[in-house]
Amino acid sequence: MQAARFPRTVTAAIRDGKILGIRAGTKPHRVIGIWAVVVEGRVFVRSWTVKPSGWYRALGEQPQGVIEVAKRRLRFRAVFTRSERLRKAVDRAYVAKFRTPWAAKLARAFKTKERRATTTELLPL
Repeated sequence: MQAARFPRTVTAAIRDGKILGIRAGTKPHRVIGIWAVVVEGRVFVRSWTVKPSGWYRALGEQPQGVIEVAKRRLRFRAVFTRSERLRKAVDRAYVAKFRTPWAAKLARAFKTKERRATTTELLPL
């Protein structure tokens, strides 16, 4: 059984946009902007820092939240990716998407072991 996916219009907006709004967990807090990529029609994110108060840790406690994309708010559940094949594809997607000199440097830094370990797929609820 294949997991549900976001509609194509949503994944296209995430693929083509630079920033994805996210509120992680169910506790009230503000929406923040993060980088997201689309691989095989699936939405993936990585944490830049794994702070105790950050979105990645919030998803570890409550693996659901809300994304803001294309003027819509959509609920999601988070699945932490263990697949090395998918992690490599996400590496490539970040480098391909963020190509300005400054962004490319950061996109390459998303390949560090600590950041790769935070690779998370967002699935619609």
